[in-house]
Amino acid sequence: MGKTANKQMICEVLMEHAGADRDIIALCSDSRGSGSFTPFVEKYPEQFVETGIAEQNLVSIAAGLAKCGKKAYAVSPACFLSTRSYEQCKVDVAYSGTNVKLIGISGGVSYGALGMSHHSAQDIAAMSAIPNMRVYIPSDALQTRELTEALLKDSKPAYIRVGRNAVDPVYEEGTFSLELDKAVTVCQGEDAAVIACGEMVKPAMDAAEMLAAEGIHAAVIDMYCIKPLDEEAIIKAATKAKAVVTVEEHAPFGGLGSMVAQVVGRECPKRVLNMSLPDEPVITGTSREVFDYYGLNAAGIAARIKEALA
Repeated sequence: MGKTANKQMICEVLMEHAGADRDIIALCSDSRGSGSFTPFVEKYPEQFVETGIAEQNLVSIAAGLAKCGKKAYAVSPACFLSTRSYEQCKVDVAYSGTNVKLIGISGGVSYGALGMSHHSAQDIAAMSAIPNMRVYIPSDALQTRELTEALLKDSKPAYIRVGRNAVDPVYEEGTFSLELDKAVTVCQGEDAAVIACGEMVKPAMDAAEMLAAEGIHAAVIDMYCIKPLDEEAIIKAATKAKAVVTVEEHAPFGGLGSMVAQVVGRECPKRVLNMSLPDEPVITGTSREVFDYYGLNAAGIAARIKEALA
């Protein structure tokens, strides 16, 4: 599979099933274009709801449809879905146990030049703090496909964050199958354990390849399942390694790094270094420019691994 946007893959999977399953309903908050859901709207207009720029209504309507037996997919920019409609996500979806899948598009810093108002660097912490809410951040289109297929089979709430742009493949078709809520070991190594999620998995892989040429062997764990967190995978990787490095497109508080540190500190204490966005409004630029500026790239991750091992 070539370079594909994860949000596009979600739409494709839902379209494959919507014809036979009329209970599948997509909802957007004036985001059908940015969410890559225009093809769904054109093919299944009777299974689509447009709420306009009204994220709270979006979530509540989705929850109401779910209570009527529908499978609701609420698609909205992650920056707004995880903040403006936070109470509705908490009460109408999670507390009420409705079958709503919250699709946070353009997550992290992928809105680029629109700046802090459109960045979602707090959503892992916010959504993970809600009881009964699962949180997923897939790393590439193939994993997104498998995740979407798996979530179609259950009726529990979930928040799925995907970026805006096409991403490089991490996995190859025919060699990958997803086990829901189980992290994926991308590569093996016992010098360091790198635990990453979302778009940070690919540069973590590249960093491991760079270091292997220097005789440093790092395991890379794709923790796409933020909640429920695969603690067993963390403990297994951390126990073997001399140090642990986490990498995420998120603020330094309450995200993947904080969660991993809690598990490692409790089960197999050792050094944990967290790579994340800073606790400040990030610079304006494309995702790549932002990542490069803060060292969230292969070279930066490789340097951090060396620091962890020093």
